[in-house]
Amino acid sequence: MWYDGLCPLPWWGVALVALGFTHLTCVAVTVYLHRHQAHRALALHPLLAHAFRAWLWLTTGMRTREWIAVHRRHHARVETPEDPHSPWAFGIRRVLFEGAELYQAAARDPELVARYGQGAPDDFLECSVYRHDRTGVGLMLVADVVLFGPEGLALWAVQMIWIPVFAAGIINGLAHWRGYRNFDTADASTNLTPWGILIAGEELHNNHHAYAGSARFSAKPWEFDIGWAYIRLFALCRLARIRKLAPCLCIAAPKPALDGETLRALVRGRLHVMSDYAERVVRRVHREETRKADAATRRDLKAVRRVLLRADRRVDEGARERLAAVLGDCAPLAVVHHFQERLRGIFAERAATQERLLALFQEWCRQAEQTGVAALADFARRLRGYSLTGP
Repeated sequence: MWYDGLCPLPWWGVALVALGFTHLTCVAVTVYLHRHQAHRALALHPLLAHAFRAWLWLTTGMRTREWIAVHRRHHARVETPEDPHSPWAFGIRRVLFEGAELYQAAARDPELVARYGQGAPDDFLECSVYRHDRTGVGLMLVADVVLFGPEGLALWAVQMIWIPVFAAGIINGLAHWRGYRNFDTADASTNLTPWGILIAGEELHNNHHAYAGSARFSAKPWEFDIGWAYIRLFALCRLARIRKLAPCLCIAAPKPALDGETLRALVRGRLHVMSDYAERVVRRVHREETRKADAATRRDLKAVRRVLLRADRRVDEGARERLAAVLGDCAPLAVVHHFQERLRGIFAERAATQERLLALFQEWCRQAEQTGVAALADFARRLRGYSLTGP
């Protein structure tokens, strides 16, 4: 009958439509707003870009300039009181349950939008049509009800809460609070799962903060970024052009000494190198020392494991004191931690010349091989074999 809508479906059919619609919204957010507009990691064909823009107007009412401005401010002021939605500044509960309100508060700041929203579309549709956000979501409501009858109301409600819950809440909240980290970034970003499917790849948030300009969010062989899969499909169809990717490193036969090519690989892939060091040196030595320690020392070693592996800048003073006590009693770990900090310090020398950096790395490798710590000596030799395989 007429009140069943033009396309009446059973409840499970409406649920499938809701899943498809919300997934399309997530793809539009990550491909168009995030990777294309905010970070310029890829270029999109104008027709595809406009299709995403129109769909987001209908399903979220978000304006491109405001979204990219808030997101760029997040990267520029991450984990500080000026971050629009950091759980470390506002508390995890507030970001989880009031993430949309925090976004709206930042988006209403004209100075923030003017400073960080540069490069956003400024055409007739953006200025005269898409600025009416309630009109778009209102048209979506009418379309859902006309197509699916009363069930269309539930479908529309799911569409309206999807981005506020999963993006504004879960990604901005949990992805800076709990999860695993591939890279020791200066912020608290984490990967929620190794499979970025539900939120189109945004789950791999630590990877993104490590290489914000990369069109691909996956970093490990077992990670899957469905947003990147769509980008590859669009590129094959000549609807997208990839501009930037995170550096890819490989390990060749170690050279007698570091050269310019190796130095370039180390500098561009510094986060990969530090992650490799944590896995191959810190974790290995920690495991060896834990295995041969007595029960009391073993408990102390396990208590500082996270700090050693992540070099977490947000640990409290008590954790730092426990770490200092453990390092004072465990010489191999103390050596490993010292060389970790030295390596991090070399990467921090932004203004150093190539000659100075080469000398610093060569001296680091020479001294590391003389420590008597097998894992450290192995890594020093490995360091001389790094090379780039990607852009």
